Order: sequence, then C-alpha cells, then structure tokens
Amino acid sequence: MFNILVIDDDKNIRFLMREVFEREHYNVFTAEDGEMALEILENTHVDIVIVDIMMPKIDGYEFTRQIRLTNKETPILMVSAKQLPEDRKKGYLSGIDDYMSKPLDTEELILHVKALLRRAKEVSERKIKIGQVVLDCDALTATVGGVREELPQKEFMLLYKLLSFPDKIFTRIQLMDEIWGLDSETGWETVTVHIGRLRKRFENCKDFEIVCIRGLGYKAVIKNDEN
Repeated sequence: MFNILVIDDDKNIRFLMREVFEREHYNVFTAEDGEMALEILENTHVDIVIVDIMMPKIDGYEFTRQIRLTNKETPILMVSAKQLPEDRKKGYLSGIDDYMSKPLDTEELILHVKALLRRAKEVSERKIKIGQVVLDCDALTATVGGVREELPQKEFMLLYKLLSFPDKIFTRIQLMDEIWGLDSETGWETVTVHIGRLRKRFENCKDFEIVCIRGLGYKAVIKNDEN
C-alpha cells in the first residue's frame, strides 16, 4: 500500500484528499505547513508528496527545494490556485514532477498520482517504458518498436533523466552537474551537443520528443501517455 503525504493549510482540502485517496486504498498523512511535513518525512516513508504553494512558515517552492537537496526520487505533485505559466515554471525549477491547478478534479488527481507512482517504480527498477520505447539502464540500450540500440553512456544518461521526469524542465547546468559531475571541466555547451544528437537519433519517434525551453533548458514531452 502506498503512502501519500498531503500538505495544505486548508483543512477542507486535507479532508477531501484524505477521503479521495483512502477510497483508493492509499495510506494518507497530512500536514498544514512545510515544517510539519518535514517532520513527517523524517520518520515516515512516503511514496508521493502533494503540496500546495501558499502555506505559512515554508511555502511549496521552498519545501520542494529543501526536499530535493537530499531526495531526488520521491515524486512531488504541486497543486495551487495559481495558474500562470510563471508559477508552473517556478514549480518545475524548484524540483516538482507535476503540477495541477485548483479547483481539483478528483478523478484527474487520482490519474496524475497513479502515473507518478508508476514512473517512480520504473525508475527504481532501472527501466523506463514509454509507448514502444524501452530504456534499460543496466544495458545502456534503447529499444524502439522492437529494434534495440546501444547508446553512448552520456547520451543514454541524459535521455534516461529526461524521460524519468516527463514535462519537468532541466537547466543545462542541472544536467551538466548530474550527468558529468560537479568536478567536470567540460563546459555546459556539451549538454547542447548531446541533446542535439538525441533529438536527431529519435526524430521519428512517435512516443516522445525532447523540447528546448528558450532561456530555461530542456524537457521530455510524452506524445501519447497510455502506459
């Protein structure tokens, strides 16, 4: 059974989400602010976090940044009444995996949570399946429509990172630090070169594409997410 942590200063939202997810047989923990949530995370294993933006003490952006300092894997879904593109971008740059606007459609909320949990499981198993594409982290291979191809290590790691977090924007510096390491003397321009090679390699792929976000970085976009 999965554990869900819901963080929202609105007690009605906390109550609603508890009702919704307990009907789906999830364990639900709730917190009214970021400080309380951090205490829960210190003592409890959580499979996914749902966090609001506007909260007392620690807002959703800062909470996410603090979590990502030590925990890169746990999916974080941000929910907020804020609907401007700038708010979404700020959320993704802080480290969230998905974003939904209030008022929430509970059926859609459940679908988002299930998709995030599925992808987290795939990452832990070191394989990702998206449509007809399968990435095998141990073999450094990409299988597309039954055709298996071994990729250069850095290209594979870049692709694996992007597809592990669809729609999340990664800056060139973030990708450089995570794939090449903080001590690498290689410039961030090499990220652009490797991304270009991946886009060329998978230009005919019908399941995903790598998109350049001007002034920010790159993200993977799933064209037909039916997994």
